[in-house]
Amino acid sequence: MLDDVLAPGLRVVFCGINPGLYTAWAGQHFARPGNRFWKALHLAGFTPRLLHPSEQRQLLGLGLGITNLVPRTTARADELSIKELQAGAKELRKKLELYEPRWLAVLGVSAYRLAFEQPRAVLGPQPDGRTWLLPNPSGLNAHYQLPALVDEFRKLRRAAGTSAPAAPGRRRPPP
Repeated sequence: MLDDVLAPGLRVVFCGINPGLYTAWAGQHFARPGNRFWKALHLAGFTPRLLHPSEQRQLLGLGLGITNLVPRTTARADELSIKELQAGAKELRKKLELYEPRWLAVLGVSAYRLAFEQPRAVLGPQPDGRTWLLPNPSGLNAHYQLPALVDEFRKLRRAAGTSAPAAPGRRRPPP
């Protein structure tokens, strides 16, 4: 099981669907080299530099966190059952009550629709006013290339009012 990167009162908690095989082996969120999460996070302005998955705990200092909808490791997210996704949503709600982040960013439209029984959900803010739906950053998601993924992450960053401090000698990414 992959440990959450959570603390009370974070600005944004990013929620993956479930750990892939490589991620579980590495013990770090979004660790597979083809996953674009860390690049999108940085290019959207959430982090002052590109973080390596081994630096995931540094997100806490930036007001960010990571969890998963389902803890079970699979080769592909589509191996999860609807029951598992819905049970994961129930557990996720408990975490949200405990940690009270400003925003929950769910990374995966299809999984969100099934888990939360919202068949017409689209990218962006959801009706509850605290959930934001983002594309899955997995390299397997060919529907979203990196620039489009970054645009979606940037929309959330603007809505959350969060921006990473500039790294020494570097300018901030454009808004």
